[in-house]
Amino acid sequence: MKCDLCNNESVTFVRYNGSHLCADHFKDYFVKRVKKEIRKEVDLFKGDTVGVAVSGGKDSMVTLSILHSLFNERNGIRVVCISIDEGIEGYRPPSLDIVRKYCSDNGIEYRERSFAEMDLPMDDIAPVSGSSSPCTYCGVFRRKLMNDEARKVGAKYLATGHNLDDVAQSVMMNLVRGDIDRLARLGPHTNIRPGLIPRFYPLRMVPEKESLLYALVAGIPFWDGECPYWKEALRNEYRDVVDGLEDRSPGTKYSIVSTYDKLRPLITPASPHEVKFCFCGEPCNGKRCKACEYEEVLKGRIGAGKG
Repeated sequence: MKCDLCNNESVTFVRYNGSHLCADHFKDYFVKRVKKEIRKEVDLFKGDTVGVAVSGGKDSMVTLSILHSLFNERNGIRVVCISIDEGIEGYRPPSLDIVRKYCSDNGIEYRERSFAEMDLPMDDIAPVSGSSSPCTYCGVFRRKLMNDEARKVGAKYLATGHNLDDVAQSVMMNLVRGDIDRLARLGPHTNIRPGLIPRFYPLRMVPEKESLLYALVAGIPFWDGECPYWKEALRNEYRDVVDGLEDRSPGTKYSIVSTYDKLRPLITPASPHEVKFCFCGEPCNGKRCKACEYEEVLKGRIGAGKG
């Protein structure tokens, strides 16, 4: 098939709008939507710093690449890549190698944190995770380290690689579980809580398949390895449901997220009467943050196992 806008060969058919696009016109179409989303979500000015959470996968690498092209010395906005080493042997090391090299080759400031700081690599956590998915602990620890590092570099915002599929799944998951508070706290974050760096999602309205295609046609390196613990995540069930709906009715993912956006102003998260901080420095609702609570529990289980 030919591109609808020129005579070049098409690289994709966009089902939800019925268009065939060649590589160049697809890249233009992709970046235009990402720029629109960024303008909608954040206000950035000369001297601001943007942190970018990067794992080395396609979505985070595409996010880093585009933000680096948009924000640099020309407009005085600093971009800092922040990566987390969860301690998953054979999975995380090769992905971080890609991120480090990309940052070095493109002059991007790079910061790295590790679960080793807590003496709790995921390979030790997984066997003692009990009835909870290893992803539960991984997500809490990653968010803590990412927020802490973003705060240290003075980031005004923290960008993540969440795409349309991720957001649609999160909306469905929280609706089905009746978790209105968590639904209200989905990014992009507009109500800023002291101690938390607000997150934004440049790829929020971009389907996962298009993110992959953009990485391929733009020549962006990425790691496509599979986390050994991913099958235990509850999110997988919602991914199957949302994908099935999209197959039968193209545009469903957009509809889910668009409907959520219309409801967002009507939903407010429950908030504590006063801002509290854990002894580690992270904001929390009680005396300690969830990460510190989990750390104590897991170290107790690991210690009991060794004993």
